[in-house]
Amino acid sequence: MKRREFVTSVLASGLAAPVLADEGHRHPRVDGPDASATVSFGHWTQFDRFNNPPGPDPATQPGGPNDRTKNGHSLIPHEVKIKKGGTVNFIIAGFHQVIVYGPGTKPEDINTALVVPVGVPPGPPLIDDPTNRVFRGVDPSRQPTQDRVEVVVFPNRGLHLVICGVLPHFAADNMYGWVRVR
Repeated sequence: MKRREFVTSVLASGLAAPVLADEGHRHPRVDGPDASATVSFGHWTQFDRFNNPPGPDPATQPGGPNDRTKNGHSLIPHEVKIKKGGTVNFIIAGFHQVIVYGPGTKPEDINTALVVPVGVPPGPPLIDDPTNRVFRGVDPSRQPTQDRVEVVVFPNRGLHLVICGVLPHFAADNMYGWVRVR
Protein backbone atom coordinates (compact mmCIF):
# COMPACT_ATOMS: atom_id res chain seq x y z
CA MET A 1 0.00 0.00 0.00
CA LYS A 2 1.33 3.39 -0.93
CA ARG A 3 1.75 6.06 1.70
CA ARG A 4 -0.91 8.28 0.12
CA GLU A 5 -3.46 5.43 0.13
CA PHE A 6 -2.61 4.63 3.77
CA VAL A 7 -3.04 8.25 4.90
CA THR A 8 -6.30 8.52 2.96
CA SER A 9 -7.68 5.33 4.53
CA VAL A 10 -6.70 6.46 8.06
CA LEU A 11 -8.30 9.86 7.55
CA ALA A 12 -11.46 8.35 6.06
CA SER A 13 -11.88 5.87 8.92
CA GLY A 14 -11.22 8.62 11.47
CA LEU A 15 -13.92 10.81 9.94
CA ALA A 16 -16.42 7.96 9.69
CA ALA A 17 -16.10 6.88 13.33
CA PRO A 18 -17.71 10.00 14.86
CA VAL A 19 -20.60 9.80 12.39
CA LEU A 20 -21.24 6.13 13.24
CA ALA A 21 -20.90 6.74 16.98
CA ASP A 22 -23.48 9.56 16.82
CA GLU A 23 -26.29 7.44 15.31
CA GLY A 24 -29.19 7.20 17.76
CA HIS A 25 -27.70 9.86 20.01
CA ARG A 26 -29.44 12.97 18.73
CA HIS A 27 -31.17 15.35 21.09
CA PRO A 28 -33.61 18.13 20.25
CA ARG A 29 -32.47 21.68 20.81
CA VAL A 30 -34.14 23.55 23.63
CA ASP A 31 -33.69 27.31 23.52
CA GLY A 32 -35.13 30.38 25.17
CA PRO A 33 -35.51 31.77 28.65
CA ASP A 34 -36.92 28.57 30.23
CA ALA A 35 -34.50 26.12 28.62
CA SER A 36 -32.44 25.88 31.80
CA ALA A 37 -32.64 26.78 35.48
CA THR A 38 -30.14 26.79 38.33
CA VAL A 39 -30.84 25.55 41.84
CA SER A 40 -28.45 25.97 44.77
CA PHE A 41 -28.65 22.60 46.48
CA GLY A 42 -27.38 23.42 49.95
CA HIS A 43 -25.11 26.37 50.72
CA TRP A 44 -22.14 27.36 52.85
CA THR A 45 -22.29 30.10 55.44
CA GLN A 46 -19.56 32.71 55.19
CA PHE A 47 -16.30 31.39 56.65
CA ASP A 48 -12.75 30.63 55.52
CA ARG A 49 -12.80 27.09 54.14
CA PHE A 50 -9.23 27.41 52.86
CA ASN A 51 -7.50 28.48 56.07
CA ASN A 52 -9.57 26.41 58.43
CA PRO A 53 -7.84 23.05 58.98
CA PRO A 54 -10.10 20.18 60.00
CA GLY A 55 -10.13 19.04 63.59
CA PRO A 56 -9.80 15.36 64.40
CA ASP A 57 -13.59 15.06 64.70
CA PRO A 58 -15.78 17.68 62.98
CA ALA A 59 -18.72 16.62 65.17
CA THR A 60 -16.93 17.62 68.38
CA GLN A 61 -14.46 20.19 66.99
CA PRO A 62 -16.19 22.08 64.17
CA GLY A 63 -14.10 24.23 61.93
CA GLY A 64 -12.70 22.17 59.04
CA PRO A 65 -13.21 22.73 55.31
CA ASN A 66 -16.12 20.27 55.30
CA ASP A 67 -17.56 21.41 58.62
CA ARG A 68 -21.17 20.33 58.24
CA THR A 69 -22.31 22.78 60.93
CA LYS A 70 -21.65 25.57 58.43
CA ASN A 71 -23.77 24.07 55.64
CA GLY A 72 -27.38 25.05 55.00
CA HIS A 73 -29.98 22.49 53.98
CA SER A 74 -32.25 24.17 51.44
CA LEU A 75 -32.99 24.40 47.73
CA ILE A 76 -32.79 27.96 46.43
CA PRO A 77 -35.07 28.81 44.74
CA HIS A 78 -37.67 26.46 46.18
CA GLU A 79 -39.41 26.13 42.78
CA VAL A 80 -38.11 26.61 39.22
CA LYS A 81 -39.91 26.53 35.88
CA ILE A 82 -38.47 25.11 32.67
CA LYS A 83 -39.61 23.98 29.24
CA LYS A 84 -40.17 20.31 28.43
CA GLY A 85 -36.73 18.92 27.54
CA GLY A 86 -34.94 21.63 29.52
CA THR A 87 -32.33 21.10 32.22
CA VAL A 88 -31.79 22.05 35.83
CA ASN A 89 -28.25 22.70 37.03
CA PHE A 90 -28.08 21.54 40.63
CA ILE A 91 -25.11 23.29 42.23
CA ILE A 92 -24.43 21.06 45.22
CA ALA A 93 -22.65 22.55 48.23
CA GLY A 94 -21.81 20.01 50.90
CA PHE A 95 -22.98 16.51 51.75
CA HIS A 96 -26.19 16.22 49.71
CA GLN A 97 -27.79 13.88 47.16
CA VAL A 98 -30.21 14.99 44.45
CA ILE A 99 -33.24 12.72 43.98
CA VAL A 100 -36.02 13.60 41.52
CA TYR A 101 -39.50 12.07 41.54
CA GLY A 102 -41.98 12.22 38.67
CA PRO A 103 -45.18 14.26 38.62
CA GLY A 104 -47.73 13.39 41.29
CA THR A 105 -45.25 12.59 44.07
CA LYS A 106 -45.53 14.69 47.22
CA PRO A 107 -43.06 14.91 50.14
CA GLU A 108 -45.37 12.84 52.34
CA ASP A 109 -45.31 10.03 49.72
CA ILE A 110 -41.58 9.36 50.25
CA ASN A 111 -40.95 6.19 52.24
CA THR A 112 -38.11 7.25 54.55
CA ALA A 113 -37.88 3.70 55.97
CA LEU A 114 -36.25 2.58 52.69
CA VAL A 115 -32.58 3.55 53.07
CA VAL A 116 -29.06 2.51 52.14
CA PRO A 117 -26.11 2.94 54.50
CA VAL A 118 -23.42 5.46 53.64
CA GLY A 119 -19.69 4.70 53.30
CA VAL A 120 -16.86 4.49 55.76
CA PRO A 121 -16.94 5.95 58.33
CA PRO A 122 -20.68 5.47 58.57
CA GLY A 123 -22.66 8.59 57.81
CA PRO A 124 -26.35 9.39 57.71
CA PRO A 125 -28.32 6.93 55.55
CA LEU A 126 -29.55 7.79 52.06
CA ILE A 127 -33.21 7.48 51.06
CA ASP A 128 -33.80 4.59 48.64
CA ASP A 129 -37.50 4.88 47.75
CA PRO A 130 -37.77 3.85 44.06
CA THR A 131 -41.50 4.63 43.66
CA ASN A 132 -41.81 7.14 40.78
CA ARG A 133 -38.09 8.04 41.10
CA VAL A 134 -36.78 9.37 37.78
CA PHE A 135 -33.26 10.41 38.84
CA ARG A 136 -30.90 9.67 41.73
CA GLY A 137 -27.59 11.48 41.99
CA VAL A 138 -24.28 10.11 43.16
CA ASP A 139 -23.58 8.85 46.67
CA PRO A 140 -21.97 11.92 48.31
CA SER A 141 -19.78 9.75 50.54
CA ARG A 142 -17.99 8.38 47.45
CA GLN A 143 -17.02 11.75 45.98
CA PRO A 144 -13.55 13.24 46.30
CA THR A 145 -15.20 16.61 46.94
CA GLN A 146 -18.70 17.26 48.17
CA ASP A 147 -19.11 20.43 46.10
CA ARG A 148 -20.12 19.58 42.53
CA VAL A 149 -22.71 20.18 39.80
CA GLU A 150 -25.23 17.66 38.50
CA VAL A 151 -27.27 18.63 35.42
CA VAL A 152 -30.59 16.82 34.95
CA VAL A 153 -32.88 16.89 31.89
CA PHE A 154 -36.65 16.97 32.37
CA PRO A 155 -38.31 15.40 29.29
CA ASN A 156 -41.85 15.20 30.75
CA ARG A 157 -44.33 17.90 31.70
CA GLY A 158 -45.60 18.23 35.25
CA LEU A 159 -44.54 19.16 38.75
CA HIS A 160 -41.48 17.14 39.81
CA LEU A 161 -40.48 16.75 43.46
CA VAL A 162 -36.75 17.17 44.15
CA ILE A 163 -35.42 16.06 47.54
CA CYS A 164 -32.10 15.68 49.30
CA GLY A 165 -31.57 11.95 49.69
CA VAL A 166 -29.64 12.38 52.95
CA LEU A 167 -32.32 11.15 55.36
CA PRO A 168 -32.02 13.78 58.13
CA HIS A 169 -31.82 16.62 55.60
CA PHE A 170 -35.15 15.60 54.05
CA ALA A 171 -36.94 14.23 57.12
CA ALA A 172 -35.82 16.77 59.73
CA ASP A 173 -34.84 19.84 57.69
CA ASN A 174 -37.52 19.64 54.93
CA MET A 175 -34.84 19.85 52.22
CA TYR A 176 -36.95 19.61 49.09
CA GLY A 177 -38.21 21.76 46.23
CA TRP A 178 -40.01 21.60 42.91
CA VAL A 179 -39.31 21.67 39.17
CA ARG A 180 -42.34 22.71 37.12
CA VAL A 181 -41.99 21.52 33.51
CA ARG A 182 -44.25 23.27 30.98
